[in-house]
Amino acid sequence: MLRKIDNVMIGVNDLTEALNFYSDVFGLKPIWQDQNRGQAGLLFPASDSKIILYTDTEMPGRVEINYLVDDVEAAVQKYVDQGCAVLAEPFDTLVGRGAVIQDPFGVRLSIQDLSKAAVEVNPL
Repeated sequence: MLRKIDNVMIGVNDLTEALNFYSDVFGLKPIWQDQNRGQAGLLFPASDSKIILYTDTEMPGRVEINYLVDDVEAAVQKYVDQGCAVLAEPFDTLVGRGAVIQDPFGVRLSIQDLSKAAVEVNPL
């Protein structure tokens, strides 16, 4: 079951510039940065949902919504059994596991779980 929108990933060219912009202009709170992965996380002030800025040009799309599930492998199996297609088999992420599925209507959904213990990143 999709539990909530966990984060929205946004591809940017300059991580520091984008981090400052999203913080200053949109009022999001920077919570971590990982220069090695070219990512930074910002928190919405009224929820625990996040925007993750990233610089990896290999990632599909410019904006990607990640839905939180309890267990990626179980969710993928359930959704496939109900008519979804797998676009990206389960893979490791910074905080757990992820996968990309497509519903019967052609809509792409990125799902992730939080199965890894707390990850060390540079808090801001």
